[in-house]
Amino acid sequence: MMTRAYSLLSGLCAQALAANAPSCKAGMARMSVAYATHAPKGRGLAALGLGGLLLAGCAQEASRPGAGPVVTPEAPQQAASRSIGVLLPLSGANAPLGRELLAGAEMALAAQPAQGTRGVQLRVDAHDTAGPGGAAEAAAAAVRAGDSVLIGPLTSGDTAEAAPAAQAGRVPVLALTSDVAQARPGIWVMGITPEDQVQRLVEQARQEGRKRFAALLPDNPLGRAMGAGLQVACRDQGLAEPVISYHSSAPENITDALKQLSGVSSNGASLPAGVVPGSEADTQAQPLPTDLAAALGQAGNDAASAPATLPGGSASMGVAGMSASGQSVGPASLPFDALLLGDTGLSLKTVMTALNDMQVGLPAVRIMGPGLWAAFASKLGPIRGAWYAAPNPSARQGFVARFSAQYQHTPKPLVDLTYDAAGAVRTLADEGAKDFSPRLLTRPTGFQGVDGAFVLLPDGRVRRALAVFEVIGSGAEARMIATAPTNVAPQAASGGSVAKAPAGGA
Repeated sequence: MMTRAYSLLSGLCAQALAANAPSCKAGMARMSVAYATHAPKGRGLAALGLGGLLLAGCAQEASRPGAGPVVTPEAPQQAASRSIGVLLPLSGANAPLGRELLAGAEMALAAQPAQGTRGVQLRVDAHDTAGPGGAAEAAAAAVRAGDSVLIGPLTSGDTAEAAPAAQAGRVPVLALTSDVAQARPGIWVMGITPEDQVQRLVEQARQEGRKRFAALLPDNPLGRAMGAGLQVACRDQGLAEPVISYHSSAPENITDALKQLSGVSSNGASLPAGVVPGSEADTQAQPLPTDLAAALGQAGNDAASAPATLPGGSASMGVAGMSASGQSVGPASLPFDALLLGDTGLSLKTVMTALNDMQVGLPAVRIMGPGLWAAFASKLGPIRGAWYAAPNPSARQGFVARFSAQYQHTPKPLVDLTYDAAGAVRTLADEGAKDFSPRLLTRPTGFQGVDGAFVLLPDGRVRRALAVFEVIGSGAEARMIATAPTNVAPQAASGGSVAKAPAGGA
């Protein structure tokens, strides 16, 4: 049989060499496939091998002068590949958190491209910010490796260390910190910032008709960040400059600061817009917590001490007469109709007592506060009707289910940030992006994240879609009164312009 097969193929080769090249190629392709398909068991391999020799002879004949052009089959094209640097603490005390954050990034980058899109293969290139050289060396190594974009680092300090190498290499950074002071062109702050929360609250208060904003804030990094955020939000939305007073934890200092805000001073004069005199004391407190986003859904160290009611059990606000503590009420007309607070724990109890003494509350004044209040909103009855902005907890349920199914545990809230950062890169890659330039990352339509939509601004800030919640009191959880918007791109208000991030901050 082998002899017959060899004779058959040899004869075919002789015929093919006598014919033109295209006919040879077509005839041999049909015969080779036919013989390989129908040959008895064990003989197809030999036949295909001989067929390969025959095709080689045909190719030689076709390459002779005058034999016509050679048609070479095209090799299948491989999908483009990009490496994505991830800068996280992968050793030391924070290694468990770093590995979980890395899993979130890997999960997003490994997602299958949407049907009909040009999928680009994305590879994770992880670098340990807790290793020798810290975040600076991790970023430099990622730039040397040719990473297209960097996700991380985790903290404000690490971001400051990593930024020079990334900017020198023109590599965008999606940092996980909540410190807006680190925001700059090419370096984005992905954490849920106090500024973001304040922007959302001011926007909602404007819709309610509030126009005159003030703030009574603790003199610590969170308070300072919220104060800077209120100034930016008022400029962004075309409002007058807010009056801001910073206070210490001493009860008498809190009371005096509120009196100054309310226009009650020794000479009875009204205070000008801006920062209240005596509130410029610098702070030596520690920087904002790196897990501020996580803290929005968890109790802080002193959250449990937030009071359920004021002394005397009164939760009444804005009613003429004596206050809960028996002191006289404040002025009938206040110089503000929206007041931002930033305290938690025992100092918040003192603030609420002072507010009740001065009769500052609804309907004249809308009280607003940080998203940290979500952890103990049921204990905030004395400021019933107060607002705070935070992600809608139900928005991340789908992500939690997918992550839990893959890794067998519920993800920490911070994992949302690495998944969002990597998801933005994945989205651009699926849409055929050849790079991840600032122009593409700052597209006005933004991206869809775990907790809702977000958009990267050219100055390094990140605007996130947050819901607004209202304190009910009486032991009940806060209720959502405004869902997160679908479009979070900043809109310049009439007579104003979008402001850049403040140079200072937390």
